[in-house]
Amino acid sequence: MVIFDCDGVLIDSETLASRIDAEELTRLGYPTSYSDVVLRFTGLSSATMRKMVEEDWGRALPDDFDAMVQARIKESYRTELQAIAGIDNLLHQLPSPRCVASSSAPEKLRLGLELTGLLPHFEPHVFSSVMVKVGKPAPDLFLFAAAKMGVEPARCVVVEDSIAGVRASVAAGMTVIGFTAGGHCLEDHGQRLLSAGAAVVARSAEDLGALLTTSTAPQRL
Repeated sequence: MVIFDCDGVLIDSETLASRIDAEELTRLGYPTSYSDVVLRFTGLSSATMRKMVEEDWGRALPDDFDAMVQARIKESYRTELQAIAGIDNLLHQLPSPRCVASSSAPEKLRLGLELTGLLPHFEPHVFSSVMVKVGKPAPDLFLFAAAKMGVEPARCVVVEDSIAGVRASVAAGMTVIGFTAGGHCLEDHGQRLLSAGAAVVARSAEDLGALLTTSTAPQRL
């Protein structure tokens, strides 16, 4: 089975979310750049990001911070969001069972997949970190997804763009392919994913399709 992360793997949303997070944190007095958000928070849930900021800053974010940021992100989804180039074609051709396991909240997760036309490739097998006690980089979400799909962890391949997601996959005993086709991926991102435990890196949907469907894939695939 193939387990796909969503943001930055299926939909090119990390650029939108990271830009908005940086703008709102800076506006509140916690100076943060787009690159800072990408490097520190990609792959983490909103609750985890909030906890990290508050611990570092030494003060609490406003109660409505998460709701305000999510409202801005959803608005940007409706006008700017695109699927990762080539991912729809890959999913049409992929014979393996598949599901989504994402740190995004269920409403936002579903909205992104609906707007890009990708939801039919996965429904109803769409899992959010709110369904488990601890999100990425803990393995809970991936283990939960595998259990729901009735597949042993060792027979799962995860496609991830984030350090947290790669570490969660490794902790779950799954093979992980690092994916760097998202617009947020910096030049050295592939090497960072490999250092975190990815078996190999795919730089495009075409590369990913080859890894998932041919003998060029890592041995555990």
